[in-house]
This record gives sequence, C-alpha cells and structure tokens, in this order.
Amino acid sequence: MIPFLVIVGVILLWLMFSYNSLVSKRNEADKAFASIDTMAKKRYDLIPNLVATVQQYMQHERATLTEITEMRAKATSGNLTNDEKIELDSKLSKAVSGIMVAVENYPDLKASTNFMQLQGSLNEVEEQLSAARRFYNAAVTSYNNAIQMVPSNIVASMFNFKTKPLFVITEQERQNVDVKSLFKS
Repeated sequence: MIPFLVIVGVILLWLMFSYNSLVSKRNEADKAFASIDTMAKKRYDLIPNLVATVQQYMQHERATLTEITEMRAKATSGNLTNDEKIELDSKLSKAVSGIMVAVENYPDLKASTNFMQLQGSLNEVEEQLSAARRFYNAAVTSYNNAIQMVPSNIVASMFNFKTKPLFVITEQERQNVDVKSLFKS
C-alpha cells in the first residue's frame, strides 16, 4: 500500500511540475509578444510624424504615405489577432523602409533636422523591435520544445497546450526591395 501511495505521489508531483513549467513557458512567450506590441506601438506613434515630415517633399509618394497611415490605423485599432499583428508589422516595416530609401531622391528632406531626428528614432525603434522579435522567438522555441518533447508532451496534450508560431519573414520579404514598384502612383 505504501509503495503504491509513493508512486501516485511522485506521479502527481511530476504532473504538477510539468504543468507549472508549461504554464511558465507559455506566459514567457506571451510576455515576449507583448514586448513586440510595445515596440510596435512606439513605431506607430512615430508614423504620423514621419508622414507629416516627408509629405511636403514627396508629392509622388502620396499613395505610399496614405497606405502607411492606413496600416497604422489598422494596427492601433486593437481588433487584430497575434498572427494578423505579425503580418501587418511585416508590411509596415517594408513600407517604412521603402520611404527611407526614397528619401535619397530628396536632398532637402535628407538635410532636414526634423527628418534626421525622426529617422534616428525610427532606427532605434526598429532595433528594439528586432531584439524583441529575437526574444519572442527564443521564448516560443522553448515553449514549443516543451510541448513536443517527451515526457512533458503528455501533460501538454492532457491540458490542451498548443504550439505558438515563430516570428518569421515571408519569402517575399527576403527578396531585394524594388523601390520603383513601391512608389508607382
């Protein structure tokens, strides 16, 4: 009788430890995604300044500036799933990068103090976003490994833990940017 109780006690302790470990890893991944959200919010707050600063110089890029403004509005609406946020963040990064490349055609804009400060702020936020994405991917990898590896996968399946997606760039984003196509009006 006592050996049976000891075995049951060990199994219950293992279940509790495994469950708590999975919850901890899931929460760490959620916290990491929240960091991406925070950095993205900083970028979204800079976008109206970017649009206002470059708008007076970039008459031919109005469509791109409008698209960036619309993406910002969608991103800040609060009605997006995490997957939609990741996709929108990717599109917005590409559009903002395109604007920064197009600035090369506007020497007066490049010399503007406001633009230089804004560009520095955007570069800083992009670096912070990159770091937050790396942290998120590390946390998600740890969580996903715990869900998929024996013996914690048993507990994960018992309590319906699901894998989370990594933050990856699309194949299209891996290609070189065609600046001319970004600014067709």
